[in-house]
Amino acid sequence: MSSLARRVLAPFYTSSFTWNLALGMTYLLIPLYARELGFSALTIGSLIALPVIVQMAFNLLGGAWTDRLGAMNISLGAFVSTAAAGAVFALSGSFAGLFAGQILMIMARAVYWPSSWSLASEIPGDRSKVMGWLNAVTSLGQIVGTVAAGMIIAAWGFGPGFWILAALGAVSFAIGLTYRYESPGRKTAPAPMLVTYRMLLRRRAVYFGIMCAYIAALPFSLSLSFYPILLVEQGHGPQAVGWLVGMRAIGSIAGGAALAGFVRTAEDRSVPLVSALLVAASVGLVAAFSDPLIVALFLLGVGLGSGVMTIYFQILVSSFSTREYRGSAMALAGMGWGISHFSTPILMGWLTDLFGIRAAFYTLGGLALLWSLALAPMQRWALR
Repeated sequence: MSSLARRVLAPFYTSSFTWNLALGMTYLLIPLYARELGFSALTIGSLIALPVIVQMAFNLLGGAWTDRLGAMNISLGAFVSTAAAGAVFALSGSFAGLFAGQILMIMARAVYWPSSWSLASEIPGDRSKVMGWLNAVTSLGQIVGTVAAGMIIAAWGFGPGFWILAALGAVSFAIGLTYRYESPGRKTAPAPMLVTYRMLLRRRAVYFGIMCAYIAALPFSLSLSFYPILLVEQGHGPQAVGWLVGMRAIGSIAGGAALAGFVRTAEDRSVPLVSALLVAASVGLVAAFSDPLIVALFLLGVGLGSGVMTIYFQILVSSFSTREYRGSAMALAGMGWGISHFSTPILMGWLTDLFGIRAAFYTLGGLALLWSLALAPMQRWALR
């Protein structure tokens, strides 16, 4: 094993895998535990969505801290917050307790993504391949997490699942401590946070990045909220739900590992449009079928579109940012993820209570289609 692989790639990708394994477990544990406690669909949606307000604030702080304190240091903080969240979930049996655990997990998610993307952008090598393998590794971790969560719930219940979640946060922290890499020094010190974000808000590409991040995040928002509930309503057991939700991540692996080479520049017109249309079609049609093979095909498709769009988003942000403020740029453009995680569960909960869960998915798919068609003119405006 080369020195670079031993000191940089192995701890980076391994800690990403274990943390995303924990994240994948939350996709089933949190919504199904809330359902087990008898919460309404709107209450479950609120439990998933309301803490995202905290995420959006910490996302911006996490991006600024990444530029100042170092990306791996911020990732270590995310791992600690994940361990604490797992313990709080395990000891909770009420909305207030689950909400507190969600706040901790949301904080971890908020600071982890800009820090990990910033780390990946600094690693020597082909940027699209490094980003692609990062997305593949994170998706693989989420597959293992969702499948494992389904098996754990069926065998032992929710409590042990949350304690395993806490242990994975601690393991990720221990692995992250072995990361050793010093990227080339900055030419200048970072500007004050408000100055940096004010400068970035004058970039048209930031707003296009937010749109791309939103459609890339839509399958994630559904995975941690209403995909599991839809599958349970269709008659699938916890283990089957874990495997089926994992198909979304398998699609993301294909997008990250196999198709990363097709995403070369931010000026590519076909990649964001085709990826977004695939996400919209898969979201809208998955509720029309209950056959597990057909459902798996649509979840695979939504993951594929999301995976390619995520790489495009990362290449886009890297193209208009420098190392001095890349963490901030990733965080600001990545606000689309927070917007999706906030709006999607609330909207789906409201629509489900009014019309039923299938109609909610049809409606969301139609809205995603309109969003996808708006990307092409927005890209021309942003990159003019």
